[in-house]
Amino acid sequence: MARQRTTGTGPELALRRELHRRGLRFRVNVEDLPGRPDIVFTRARLAVQVDGCFWHGCPEHAVAPKANADWWKAKIAANRERDARTDRLLAESGWLVLRAWEHEVPGQVADRVVEAWRDRTGRTRSQDEAR
Repeated sequence: MARQRTTGTGPELALRRELHRRGLRFRVNVEDLPGRPDIVFTRARLAVQVDGCFWHGCPEHAVAPKANADWWKAKIAANRERDARTDRLLAESGWLVLRAWEHEVPGQVADRVVEAWRDRTGRTRSQDEAR
């Protein structure tokens, strides 16, 4: 497990490229926030997490391993509990947390992120196009 990437995964990079292409600038893996969110918009207080289907128990794609099944079930349940705790801590601090699964289309996730960013910053589409 130590060899598993925790940052800079393919789905995360695809989303970051799409957000950057749309003109949004952000920070990545901010250490002083609970859970070190993957993508952070500090002024909007918006945190985005891109979760792997296996590691976070995606209801559509997660397949439980047959070997050591009880251990893996507990491990994934603990990951999900940690995610919920992180979301709660961020929300209590005034942050909005968006979660995306690795299988989601980056453009569709970016649409959700842009919409949330606009809501949090008060920006409109016409203001963005004027830039």
